[in-house]
This record gives sequence, structure tokens and C-alpha cells, in this order.
Amino acid sequence: MGVLENCKKLMEAISKNLSTINQEESEQLIKYLLSTVGDKRIFLVGSGRSGLVARSFATRLMHLGFNVSVIGETTTPPLRKGDVLIAVSGSGETTYPLTVAKEAKKLGARIVAVTSFPDSPLGKTADLVVKIGGRVPAKETKDYVTRQLSGEHEPLTTMGTLF
Repeated sequence: MGVLENCKKLMEAISKNLSTINQEESEQLIKYLLSTVGDKRIFLVGSGRSGLVARSFATRLMHLGFNVSVIGETTTPPLRKGDVLIAVSGSGETTYPLTVAKEAKKLGARIVAVTSFPDSPLGKTADLVVKIGGRVPAKETKDYVTRQLSGEHEPLTTMGTLF
């Protein structure tokens, strides 16, 4: 199969995933974001490709005038009660965003999980889950960091990439 045929199949899969996003969850996410206007802030966290997407979303939110930071950067301010943390993890089990979400919850932040698995540990920690399809269950229960350190990588156009 050629490049154009592969691109077409990928675009079809992306379109199918987008059509399954729940409108109510999306509207609730917008309400959470708008609730930060004033003295509250938005924080984002993720690992791997999900981390790149989180950073990209943070940039877009900054362009819209929100007070936003990415967890782990040297200039990230401390999280406060009432702030919003958006944790992105396809599996909902990745150690870093899950740990950050649990600690942020203890500090009184409102947690949004963006994941393919609402019943995952991250989904259960969150106040709001925005489900985005595309992530298939891992063959083993290894988180992102463990897979990277052991050299286990998914092929370029896996369902995880669609997430």
C-alpha cells in the first residue's frame, strides 16, 4: 500500500475517533477552563506523545489568554486549591501523569483526565474524564516510562498514535 492510501486510512481512523467524542464532556471541559479566568490557573501534564500534545494544548490556551503552565518545566509555579490540572494519558495508567494527578488532587485542584480508558486509575482520580478513543489496551501492564527504558516502542501509526 502506498503513502497516499496509508494517509487516507489514517485520516478515516482519526475522523472516526473524533466522531465519538462526547459533547457533554467537551462542554464540561470548557466550563472548567473558563472557571480559571481571574486568579486560578491551568496546568497540563503527560508523557511521551501525550506529553507533546499536552504542551501543544498549553500553548494554544496561552494564546487564548489563559494562565497556563506545563508540569515539570523550570518556570512552573506551585499548584493551588481550585486550579485545574489536565492530565493526558491514553492508557490512564502512565506513572508520571497519574502521580501528578493524585498529588494535585490532595492540594485541592480539579482534575481532568484525557484518556481512552475512563475506568483507569487516572480516570478514577479525575473529577472529569474526557474520553478520546484510539488507544488500544497494552499487551502488558507496563507504563510509558518502563516501555521506553526497556526499548519497547510501538510502530509509527499504531492506535496509540491516533489517541
